[in-house]
Amino acid sequence: MSPIFTFIVVVLGLLAIANIIVGVANDAINFMNAAWGSRVARYRTILIVASAGILIGTLTSNGMMEVARSGVFYPENFTFPEVMTLFLGMMLGNVILFNIFNTLGLPTSTTVSMVFGLLGAALAVAGYKIYISPEIGINSLSHYVNSGKAMVIISGILSSVVIAFATGITLMYISRIIFSFRYAKMIKRLGALWCGISVTGIIYFALFKGLNNSGLIPDDFNTFVHNHTFIFLCLLWLAVSLVLWLLQLLRVNIMKVTILSGTFALALAFAGNDLVNFIGVPIAGYDSYQIARAAGDETIYMTALAQPATANFTLLIVAGIIMVVTLFLSKEARHVAQTELSLSSQNEEQERFNSTLISRGLVRMALIMNKWYTHYVPHRLQQAIDKRFEPLPPEERNTEASFDLIRAIVNLTSSAVLISIATSLKLPLSTTYVVFMVSMGSSLADRAWGRESAVYRITGVMTVISGWFITAFVALLISSIFTLILLIGGWGLAVILASGVGIYSVVRSFTFRQKQSKKAKARQEKKLTISKTDTTEDILYNCIEEVCRTMEEISRIYNRTLVAVFKENRKVLREMVTESNALYKEAHTRKYEVINTLRKLKKNHINSGHFYVQVVDYLSEVTKALIHITRPAFDHIDNNHTGLTKEQVADLMRVNDGVDEIFTHINEMMRSKDFTDLDKVLEMRDRLFDTIVAAIKSQLRRMDEKSSTKACLLYLSILNETKSMVLQARNLLKAQSYFLKNKDE
Repeated sequence: MSPIFTFIVVVLGLLAIANIIVGVANDAINFMNAAWGSRVARYRTILIVASAGILIGTLTSNGMMEVARSGVFYPENFTFPEVMTLFLGMMLGNVILFNIFNTLGLPTSTTVSMVFGLLGAALAVAGYKIYISPEIGINSLSHYVNSGKAMVIISGILSSVVIAFATGITLMYISRIIFSFRYAKMIKRLGALWCGISVTGIIYFALFKGLNNSGLIPDDFNTFVHNHTFIFLCLLWLAVSLVLWLLQLLRVNIMKVTILSGTFALALAFAGNDLVNFIGVPIAGYDSYQIARAAGDETIYMTALAQPATANFTLLIVAGIIMVVTLFLSKEARHVAQTELSLSSQNEEQERFNSTLISRGLVRMALIMNKWYTHYVPHRLQQAIDKRFEPLPPEERNTEASFDLIRAIVNLTSSAVLISIATSLKLPLSTTYVVFMVSMGSSLADRAWGRESAVYRITGVMTVISGWFITAFVALLISSIFTLILLIGGWGLAVILASGVGIYSVVRSFTFRQKQSKKAKARQEKKLTISKTDTTEDILYNCIEEVCRTMEEISRIYNRTLVAVFKENRKVLREMVTESNALYKEAHTRKYEVINTLRKLKKNHINSGHFYVQVVDYLSEVTKALIHITRPAFDHIDNNHTGLTKEQVADLMRVNDGVDEIFTHINEMMRSKDFTDLDKVLEMRDRLFDTIVAAIKSQLRRMDEKSSTKACLLYLSILNETKSMVLQARNLLKAQSYFLKNKDE
């Protein structure tokens, strides 16, 4: 056996580990969203439960390994070197794909990337064989690519989007009609039976369907269950309900038990269905290596790969352990969950997506249908239904949770059952697709998508779905390109170069995530979220700290922007644009949360609430003015326009000194809570305005045909926006002083 193939097997193993680390960090968190979104337990507790499900679920992946071996192509028509080329090209393309999407922050799916990656690599190898042997003919392409099975897999993935969404809507609507948002009394009456249905479905599908081919369940027992399914389910439901009723008598929260059980089952289903995405191809490559080695022929056709896969429990367990370790150590796991939680949240919060023409059109159609509904459905029935969907007031619910326990149970049960059914049928459904669409369906049925948020959340859903289609196209394209490079370039140089690119991509992806994590941590340490405070004193303190921090950041960014313009430093200007955008986003978020903050202020603090609104509004305007300085400055230098003249630089430096003086004095007054020198700031502002006016007049005198038009426009724009920024800053200081004066009134 040539050493090059041994090298390829080693590379495939390393790429498998890289795939697990990258994939789990971005995908596996899906099965914890329901438990985490409902705040049913501590994050570490949820991790432990999910990890147990993963370790057991890895044993169910045996049947799914056939998808990587023969699900997309016919191995009997490919030689050993061609199959190894196919596998290596697909894995390298997969790693590159994850790196690209992680860098861009776009959603992706490991299942789609695996299926379409294999499809792209198989098409590349088959196309190359046809190219070098014209006698084969293009019509014989179907002899190499299993288009029928591939279409079944693809249609299963796509249909899961619709099925999951419809399942989430149906089950959530029925559950909410039964229990409403005030479910405490109904849970005491029907909780054991209802949770029993969920746990029964979880046990049956996750264990008896998911573990059916693992060898862990005796064949005789499987046969009995298969022949008496209805009777078995009824008996299992009664037994589970009895156990839950007894636990309920012991004052155990059976809903939490059900959610944690569902988390375990969904993690089990995930590992059973998605583990093949990470290690299926490397294991298939290793099996091919063993087959060729046993035959003693490197040109052998891989007919043996079409045979049922034999489980290698050692490799499965090792992969499961790596998945668990990654889950515990992943710094971005919580960040990945935020997209789904924000789109399904019951609470009022800033939306992460903007509206689009399509989303607005869909909402208008829904409103028209609602008019039809209110016209034809009896009024009493409408009132009865509306009463079941009436949400709890903020003071009676856990505002930290995105949704309640009822919806968490629906999400978990629906997702676990759907994925487990697909696993038993050996269809690689995307966990991301199923979990996400179930969550979106349940949130829609639960009326979390109101008129205030529907357009934004529909846009978010369409963005995520479009990312899935992009994943399919990019996976096919990149895998086919890498495979062709390996075929045309030869084994030696091609494998080294391709492996080097793959390793570089993994390292770059890791370092990028580390940098992003550090930046996010730094922003979090700086940011004091006013809306999460409880008392008026806390709101007052955090308001002062946040305003002072923001003003200091504005002064620093403004100064660095001007210096960077003078030096034509494009790198620094790009950083300042990013930081100014982040400041504006924080201010905008704070502005959106102002209502929640006002609710926490007592009713006798009307005056302080009024001035607090002004403070938040002025702070947003100051950051907006800063953006109007940093963005044009960067665009000017980035487009290689003529720099500022010495006279313009001198004028702006005087303006910069005045701005720095004003902002420093404002911060001192805010931190000391001493506003006796408020008029002094007014005087400083007026002097700065005189300086700006003088600078503008000087520029008008200097203008001639030789002057750069774009440089002059940038210069005047900076002066005008500086004036606006300082004006809003002074108004901010004034509103802050009134806020402090009226805090006890």
